[in-house]
Amino acid sequence: MSGQDTFRRELGQLLWIGFEGTALSRELASEIAAGQWGGVTLFRRNLVYRDGEPPVLESEPLVDLNDSLHSAIAAGEAPLLISVDQEGGRVQRARAPAVRWPPMAAIEATGARAAELARRIGNAVGTELDALDFDVDFAPVLDVNSNPENPIIGDRSFSADPEKAAELALAFAEGLAAAGLVSCGKHFPGHGDTVTDSHLALPRIDRDRASLEAIELAPFRKAAEARLPMLMTAHVIFAALDDQLPATLSPKVVDGLLRKDIGYAGVVVSDDLDMKAVADHYGIGEAAERAILAGCDVLLLCRDRNHQLEAYENLIRAAESNSTLRDRIRESARRVHHLKRDHFRAKANRKRPGVDVLGTFQSLADDVERAASAASI
Repeated sequence: MSGQDTFRRELGQLLWIGFEGTALSRELASEIAAGQWGGVTLFRRNLVYRDGEPPVLESEPLVDLNDSLHSAIAAGEAPLLISVDQEGGRVQRARAPAVRWPPMAAIEATGARAAELARRIGNAVGTELDALDFDVDFAPVLDVNSNPENPIIGDRSFSADPEKAAELALAFAEGLAAAGLVSCGKHFPGHGDTVTDSHLALPRIDRDRASLEAIELAPFRKAAEARLPMLMTAHVIFAALDDQLPATLSPKVVDGLLRKDIGYAGVVVSDDLDMKAVADHYGIGEAAERAILAGCDVLLLCRDRNHQLEAYENLIRAAESNSTLRDRIRESARRVHHLKRDHFRAKANRKRPGVDVLGTFQSLADDVERAASAASI
């Protein structure tokens, strides 16, 4: 294998994509086999639902899809990680017959039982995802619900209190890990105080560094101490940290704050670069390059096929004349390889549950909902 082929495979580990359809196309299978993509993320558009009220997830086509994705890797290549957003509440791709989870904000209402219930819910979510052959859950949300006007976080957050938000989110992550799922805390350095949805525009937070430390950053420092395997960045400008660039593209935020100051050693993943907060302000090739140079290890490119190819080809071209970028790509590829090695070793030694486990934890969800309803009376 030539040095260029090796480099392309290293680069591929950093690029995790979304795609259209509910089955694996020949084109995507060929690209996966060649090591062009290190992971895929599934969305509602990739799942088959049977008509009904509510619609019912067809688990067999989903398991078949995930099995075909895992099997598309050629012999000797790094395995593929399959990820999904399964937070509970309004961000839950796999629904009935999987458990209909309440928003994570509801857990705090259970009082003294909250941390244990968060751990049990994380384990239940992970068990259902394991049965469906997923590897990574883009959860828990570590954002603090610090602004009631926030249109994108709100009840996705575990709490408006930083200590409680950290405690419950990390308990949820422990449950995911016990079920064999890789967790990914989000959205560093904190998306809870925005009044703009970064899917639609570029938010800006002008609060001072001291208040950021006391509120937004506190759960992420706890997550780094707990060695959470992955953290996702926010497409938000934090003026006290970098008044020019969103966190995802900022060396001051990712490399300076997260890596050097906080000491985080895990895999840093960008939020989706197709989101308007980035896509409308930077070309996708420039955004991909900036994100890697800032310190991101994985770039999410969740929808636009042209963006995926543009990012891949631009990074290859840019790395030819930029040794710093080449070194960063290789450093990130090593982190992703280590994550995959640990995950798939554990997966090989664990019996995957059958899809009949879906829905068996509904009483746990109902218990939390009852407690939340009683607390609001």
